[in-house]
Amino acid sequence: MPKSGANISLTSYDDIFSTEETRQTEQIQQIPIAELHPFKNHPFKVLDDEAMQRTVESVAQFGVLAPLIARPREEGGYEIISGHRRQHAAELAGLKTMPVIVRNMSDDEAVIHMVDSNLQREHILPSERAFAYKMKLEAIKNQGARSDLTSCQVGTKFRADAALASGTEESARNVQRFIRLTNLIPELLDLVDQKKISFNPAVELSYLTAAEQRDFLEAMQDTQNAPSLSQAQRIKKLSQEGQCSYDAIFDIMGEEKKAEMDRVTIKNDVLRKYFPMSYTPKQMQDTIIKLLEQWQKKRQRSQER
Repeated sequence: MPKSGANISLTSYDDIFSTEETRQTEQIQQIPIAELHPFKNHPFKVLDDEAMQRTVESVAQFGVLAPLIARPREEGGYEIISGHRRQHAAELAGLKTMPVIVRNMSDDEAVIHMVDSNLQREHILPSERAFAYKMKLEAIKNQGARSDLTSCQVGTKFRADAALASGTEESARNVQRFIRLTNLIPELLDLVDQKKISFNPAVELSYLTAAEQRDFLEAMQDTQNAPSLSQAQRIKKLSQEGQCSYDAIFDIMGEEKKAEMDRVTIKNDVLRKYFPMSYTPKQMQDTIIKLLEQWQKKRQRSQER
């Protein structure tokens, strides 16, 4: 049984961005968790990670402090607009009901509210940001098309991009670059989330066809190399020229990068075999340099004989 949270008060995103008039007319309802359903095509992942475990423990102790926002569904029950992680935590904590504010919203209003409330999170995966921006951009375009039917398509698109960017810390161009990631096949997008493919090369690879992306994925696995921006741009150019094949991609991905040619890496566990455990990395480096200098002098003397 959750303890009373009477002495604990949190200001939620929804409280901040709703009007005083709205807050006075809306009421918090206790709704069965079984009647709460996730937002259609919700782009944000709800993971059973350490952060979720902490949320579950908090909910079990204090209950759900900030109510969810949901809207009625035509087929019954309620669609969650914001609060998916809280709903999952409450379910794991064994709660049967939870506090919810029910609002009537259009599809576009619901998308914008859902995206904005989730973008407040500290950690957001590139794939989550990409699909969230895409959904919100379409919603803004729909609203703009209804409010200004005489505007040209290009003008509407420009205003929609600017409106979307104004609500984020991103430029309109960078928002569009994130949206490009939604053209990646799921396997490549997962590698972007895992930071095995950097953002800028991923944007270039998003211009490849699905078949070409699968060829790239195979070549990347076979060469055990992540693409640099230059390599991704060259592969994109091959695609534009109709010459993007597995063999061509493999040749590019198999190239030795200049940074790798100029760098020698020795794993820490290899070095540790030769140094006391008390040695810091700086002491290890100084000792290695000193020994190399001695070796170089000895080699020079032997060559002079």
